[in-house]
Amino acid sequence: MWKNTHSGWGLVSILLHWISALAIIGLFALGWWMTGLGYYDSWYNLGPWWHRSVGMLLLFATLLRVVWRFANPVPVERGHPLERLAAHFGHIGLYVLMLVVLVSGYLISTADGKGISVFDAFVVPALISDLPNQATVAGQVHWYSALALILLAAGHTLAALKHHWVDRNDVLMRMVDPRRSRRP
Repeated sequence: MWKNTHSGWGLVSILLHWISALAIIGLFALGWWMTGLGYYDSWYNLGPWWHRSVGMLLLFATLLRVVWRFANPVPVERGHPLERLAAHFGHIGLYVLMLVVLVSGYLISTADGKGISVFDAFVVPALISDLPNQATVAGQVHWYSALALILLAAGHTLAALKHHWVDRNDVLMRMVDPRRSRRP
């Protein structure tokens, strides 16, 4: 039940998927909201602290997710061959965009050479800093790749709902219940 099979996702993949989805939506909403904060707003420092901390945890979870995906079988995709091809490239796009968003966020926060405190529990060191216009360039990449990620994730969600309500197959349910996805 923990590992993936060719017929369904395991519990580890399911948990990483839904934790990532919630974190991405929350980080996007928080990031967008933070852009309008004034200097004297009580969340001016607290919002970025939460954003960076959750972002770093999501980066670690995403790296774990990529390793887990390569170490486990991927369930057989359902649908028309063009749908399967779109799903394949859509998933690659989601992983690439997640990594671009997270790494660019890291590069924004470490541009000054200081590490990132993760909930004051540990510090992720600044491995790359002092690149020309690092914070500005990384900030632009971060914003536009985050927008692209949200749009692609919305398409991913719509595709899953289409499979569930229109096609009436088990694509969505395989990502909800690891026991259910193993039924013939």
